[in-house]
Amino acid sequence: MTGNDTTVLRVAGRPVARYVTRPELPARLSPRPYLHPVTTLAGTAVTESGPADHAHHLGVGVAVPDVEGFNFWGGRTYVRDRGPTELDNHGSQRHVAFQLCDPDGFVQELRWVAARGELLRERRTVAAAGLTDRAWALDLTFSLTNVTEGPLSLGSPATNGRPGAAYGGFFWRARKEAAPPRVFTADGEGEAEVHGRSADWLALAGAGWTLVFAGATERTRSDPWFVRTEEYPGVGSSLACGDRLPIPPGGTAVRRIVTVVADGRLDRDAAALLVRKAVSP
Repeated sequence: MTGNDTTVLRVAGRPVARYVTRPELPARLSPRPYLHPVTTLAGTAVTESGPADHAHHLGVGVAVPDVEGFNFWGGRTYVRDRGPTELDNHGSQRHVAFQLCDPDGFVQELRWVAARGELLRERRTVAAAGLTDRAWALDLTFSLTNVTEGPLSLGSPATNGRPGAAYGGFFWRARKEAAPPRVFTADGEGEAEVHGRSADWLALAGAGWTLVFAGATERTRSDPWFVRTEEYPGVGSSLACGDRLPIPPGGTAVRRIVTVVADGRLDRDAAALLVRKAVSP
């Protein structure tokens, strides 16, 4: 631990990620805990937080642009027939407690709060584990429970009328470099081919680093990937792609993403091998 507001994750004694628990951010950015910087074992940073192109992109975390009309993503809200619109509808994720906090991971309880009160209670589990002398894995599970008395649903700009913008859920804002990163799956190559599609794993390879994202449960693997490389480098899973995701009162939505963080540019075979090692029981 490094005080009340940050936790440092380590692999074999090496610091690989800093978790900001109580960020001091403007309401417009939808304040929420996040991981940044995240680094390879050699120390190369593979995240960005608050970049000029999207100030509300905060390293690695969980963000949803539409929870019953409240924005837990940050920035403008996409409104059907109006487009991106500045609204006073931002929520925040508030740290409640750590049930466990060790150098290699933690279990955290959070409250998702908006103007009408608490909407969701989240249990977040994050763990860091070594894979090889050049790669480690970040294992993140989030469980969102509806604590209201009525049904609620999660949406995205896509479900509100903006095609191709089904972001919301796990999201990783990667390091922006002079050239866009390569993105590929086991049988697809390039942003146009892999964006909006489901795949067991998806790799993002930059200058001297590779991230390999994998859904670690059957339900998570069915979520399409949200991918950007040309505009900015970012990868997330889509909780609400074609339709809103309903959560009944007392119901829970659970997702688990395991990300391989590797030094060097991996090819398909190397990426698949590390994913198998990271996700295996």
